[in-house]
Amino acid sequence: MSVTIPPFLDTSHPADVVRWAADAFGVDNLVVTASFEDAVLVHVAATAVPGIEITLLDTQYLFPETQWLVDELTKKLDLNLRVVRPLPEIVPDNLWQSDIEACCNVRKVEPLNRAIAGKQAWLTGIRRADGPTRANAPVAAYDVGRGLVKVNPLAALSDDDMALYVQLHDLPVHPLLDKGYFSIGCWPCTRPTAPGEDKRAGRWSGNAKTECGLHV
Repeated sequence: MSVTIPPFLDTSHPADVVRWAADAFGVDNLVVTASFEDAVLVHVAATAVPGIEITLLDTQYLFPETQWLVDELTKKLDLNLRVVRPLPEIVPDNLWQSDIEACCNVRKVEPLNRAIAGKQAWLTGIRRADGPTRANAPVAAYDVGRGLVKVNPLAALSDDDMALYVQLHDLPVHPLLDKGYFSIGCWPCTRPTAPGEDKRAGRWSGNAKTECGLHV
């Protein structure tokens, strides 16, 4: 696939980035994955391109509070929500205690591969402010490994930008945020962060792992 990433995307509003992707690839050729850690990407995408499909990877280990936010935003924004789950033979177990890489592979990576199969662009909520491993995230770039264009509409937004966006649009906030959870994934492998810690320090705490495998 040949695609030119226009330089103006680096300074574009996130909604304009989503509209560019829809125009460049066609809405049916996009996948928007949202972790529902917050409401911003979902709101940006759903209001920029009404009816755009939002994909949730249901790992079987989502916090109840995350599911609450999914339900609230689905009602508030009339989301076109697609839920992609692990393969039928994958059931809740204790794999996360013994092999976190394998657990992420069957609950996140494999479902994502199915979700993006045949698509031309993948939109994510990655931001440079998320931490050192994402500090250089581009707004859009060709993902050679997956054979599509990866688009990060929120890449340049700071934490203050995110908070202001939520306030301006009166969006619901993930209940765990006030409890010190600044990066929210599956409940077995997520803890609150301590003062002074990187916001992703609460993910896979005690392990060298920093990414679930979706963004590497």
